[in-house]
Amino acid sequence: MKFKHMMMLGVFGAGMAIQSCNNKSNNSNSDFDVNCDQFADLQVLRYEIPGFNELTPKQKELAYYLYEAANAGRDIIYDQNNKNNLLVRKTIEAIYEANPNHEASEDWKNFEIYAKRFFFSNGVHHHYSNLKFVPACSYDFFAGLVKKLDPSKLPLQGKNADEFLAIIKPVVFDVNFEAKKVDLAPGIDNVAASANNFYEGVTQKEVEDYYNARIKKDDAEPISWGLNSKMTKVDGKVIEQVWKLGGMYSTAIEKMVYWLEKAVTVAENDKQKKALELLVEYYKTGDLKKWDEYNIAWVNDTESRLDVVNGFIEVYDDAIGKRASYESVVSIKDMEATKRIAAIAKEAQWFEDNSPIATEHKKKEVKGITAKVITVIQEAGASAQSTPIGINLPNANWIRQKHGSKSVSLGNIVHSYNIVGAKSPVLKEFAENEAQIARAKEYGALAGDLHTDMHEVIGHASGQINKGVGDPDQTLKNYASTLEEARADLVALYYVLDQKLVDIGVMPSLDCGKAEYDGYIMNGLITQLTRLNIGENLEEAHMRNRQLNAKWAYEMGKKDNVIEFVKRDGKTFVKVNNYEKLRDLFGQLLKEIQRIKSEGDYKAATELVEGYGVKVDQELLKEVKERFNKLNVAPYKGFIQPKLVPVMEGENMVDVKVEYPSDFLKNQLEQGKNYGLLPVKN
Repeated sequence: MKFKHMMMLGVFGAGMAIQSCNNKSNNSNSDFDVNCDQFADLQVLRYEIPGFNELTPKQKELAYYLYEAANAGRDIIYDQNNKNNLLVRKTIEAIYEANPNHEASEDWKNFEIYAKRFFFSNGVHHHYSNLKFVPACSYDFFAGLVKKLDPSKLPLQGKNADEFLAIIKPVVFDVNFEAKKVDLAPGIDNVAASANNFYEGVTQKEVEDYYNARIKKDDAEPISWGLNSKMTKVDGKVIEQVWKLGGMYSTAIEKMVYWLEKAVTVAENDKQKKALELLVEYYKTGDLKKWDEYNIAWVNDTESRLDVVNGFIEVYDDAIGKRASYESVVSIKDMEATKRIAAIAKEAQWFEDNSPIATEHKKKEVKGITAKVITVIQEAGASAQSTPIGINLPNANWIRQKHGSKSVSLGNIVHSYNIVGAKSPVLKEFAENEAQIARAKEYGALAGDLHTDMHEVIGHASGQINKGVGDPDQTLKNYASTLEEARADLVALYYVLDQKLVDIGVMPSLDCGKAEYDGYIMNGLITQLTRLNIGENLEEAHMRNRQLNAKWAYEMGKKDNVIEFVKRDGKTFVKVNNYEKLRDLFGQLLKEIQRIKSEGDYKAATELVEGYGVKVDQELLKEVKERFNKLNVAPYKGFIQPKLVPVMEGENMVDVKVEYPSDFLKNQLEQGKNYGLLPVKN
């Protein structure tokens, strides 16, 4: 199955990670400045790569090749997000190239903010809400910049400035033109309503009919149909344009293959070499069976110090959960920090056996969970600039059951978040009482880490699908991702208040679990609303999942006052009155969501998500926004990527140095020059 196995940080992180990480990665520089830039609703951070200089020259060479392969796919995510994104990006790049000493007018400042937002989100739609954003500068100002360009610099060749502007104006300035990248609303054609570039000229029914004719529900090793292609029509016939060498995105994939083939030559061991060779073969052929072979080989490589996630992997940007966005994460295993997450993975069978879900939905044998904390070297595609803090792959259920999975926590990413969070005024503003604040300060960072560990290592690896149900992405459609993330969250929440975590030595006391409950409920019911605009409801799957879990528990626990909304001095707060009863409620909801997934109950999925996970109290939203806006804190955070620079002696690479850029816009413009591999289509 294909889910976005990522706990995206809310205001406090997975829970309330508001202090510096106690188990800071080895060799981290205490003077390293994690701050980079802030604009609109975004804050750009930096992360360090501790341990990189300890790698051998061969390992550094491998890291460099994987880094280049990751970046070679940069154009792909732009084009996947919307077919006009490359047009807009290359226009922005041309304007900056023609105006190195630009004016300091208000219009230019607003244009620059738009450019930064565009680069952060990999396109014209907000990275989290999926809603389109437009520049605050005037159209006349923008048109003037375009008209000053040499016609040869325009991304559409053969068009004069006026013709070009007629095409690009609605793309950039009309908020209602291709208004939402992913539209998950019920009762509509989600394919037609979504502005991503996964489909063109086809209806949702045509897509579903196409795959229903190919899917065998009793297939023990089902293919992930549609994962690596765009669907369109030619002469009235539905076809797939496969993303492969010689197919769609070929010029970028050719460069990716080039670097991956170089990586094969310096692989750390035979298992890693085999996995990389299969990945290359997959990109050359587009064969999804080869993708499965690669994933099996990748899962079996547990000894390598360096690792890479690379491919069309997560289906969050497809409203019906078939097509995957390009992403890559290059990393080093953090040997010391891995001890915590490995201790949890070791007990996976115990957690499965003692889960509150129905016996028939439990795995009899949990296989091959490999868990580690990683130090990120590079993120690209859908993982940049907004990053995961935890990943669990592969997504195919049958591979997970037969061969196992890898779960990782992104240690240096979390560390940067925690440094910023430690200085945030948000906790003081929204915490209901001093006990919440005290627990958060003492346990918040660890509680967030444990939640992420349990979510990825145990949550996504738990439970099983009933025979004959098939892929939950097919049966639960637009609700599959929300419910999978809710399910994994609930596993983490149920066990983070369990004595078992204390007994295995990863949690000092149950007060740590209480800190996580405080943070999760506060975030799910109140503080994540800071990310919305007035009038909006929840669109992004992780936000829906958090409200679903918190709101359902609030409603079901009303008679016992398990969770209480408190009004004081015109402000709304929330507090947990009974942690044990809340844990029991989380267990009940986990049991039901696992049933929905195991049985493919789309009707129940609809009622649960739409009933608890979507609609927002607009009066509360207005109040929360007013309080939050006074704090001057950006609700969304992401990262500028480090840069690897090879040191050459003749034709031989003798070393690789790390540079840490601090100018986000300059960095993005530079990447456009270095990795602009796909053409803009007329």
